[in-house]
Amino acid sequence: MAPLRKRVYNLLEPSVSNSRASRVIELLLITLIFLNILAIVLESVKDVNAEYHHVFKLLENVSVLIFTIEYILRIWTSAENPKYRFKKRYYIFSGMAVIDFLSILPFYLELVVGFVPIDLLFLRIIRLFRLFRVLKIARYLKALNIMQAVLRERKEQIFVSIMFILFLLLVVSTLMFYAENEAQPTKFSSIPATMWWGIETLTTVGYGDLVPITTYGKILGGMISILGIGLFALPAGIFSSGLTEHLYKSNKKKFKHCPHCGEELDM
Repeated sequence: MAPLRKRVYNLLEPSVSNSRASRVIELLLITLIFLNILAIVLESVKDVNAEYHHVFKLLENVSVLIFTIEYILRIWTSAENPKYRFKKRYYIFSGMAVIDFLSILPFYLELVVGFVPIDLLFLRIIRLFRLFRVLKIARYLKALNIMQAVLRERKEQIFVSIMFILFLLLVVSTLMFYAENEAQPTKFSSIPATMWWGIETLTTVGYGDLVPITTYGKILGGMISILGIGLFALPAGIFSSGLTEHLYKSNKKKFKHCPHCGEELDM
C-alpha cells in the first residue's frame, strides 16, 4: 500500500517527482481549472448559457468527478508529505485542502436540494463557491508561491501599515462628520456613513456621491486627497521591496557557482 501511495503522491506533486507523467497530470488539471473559469464567466451571458447549457452541465459533472477524486487522493497521500506525515488530519484543514473542498461543495449541495428544502438565496451564495476553483491554480503557479512567501516575511510591516490606514480613516471620517453634518445631515448622517467618503477620498477614487460643501470640509478633503496618494502606496512599497529582496536571495543561492568555470563565487 505504501509504495502505491508514494507513486500517487509523486504523480500529484510534480515539484517532488519532476516526472513526465506528473507534468501531464498537472497540465490537464490546470487546463480543466481554466475551462471552469471560462464556463463560470460565459454562464452569466443568457444567450450563451441558453445555447450551451448542456455543455456547461457536462463540464461541471466531469470537473466535479475529477476534482473529487483529486481531493480524496490528496488526503490519502498526505501522509507522504513530510509536513503532514504524522498528522494527516491537519492536511484536511490546510489552506489548499479547504479550497479543494469548497470548489466541489456546491455540486453536492445542489444534489441535496431535491430531498431537503433549501432557500434559493442560500443556494446562489453556495454556487459562488465554484469560484474557489480559480484559487486551485495557486498550487501550480510558482510565482504565487513566491508572493505567499513574501507576504509571510513582511506580514508584520504590512499589518502595521494597514492598521495605520484604518486608524487614519477613522480620524478623517470623524472630523469630516463634524464638519459636514449640519450642512448635509442626510449624506453625512453618521461617522460610519462618512467612512464611505473617507474610503473614496483616501483611495483617490472620488465617486462624487458625497462631496463636502463647507469651507472646513473642503480644506480637510483636499488635505486627505493629497495624503491618500502616498498613503495607499505604503503597503505596496513594503510588498515590492520584500519581493525584490526575495528574488535577490533566490538568485544569489542559484548562482553560488560561476556558470562558466564552475568555481565557487565569493558572496
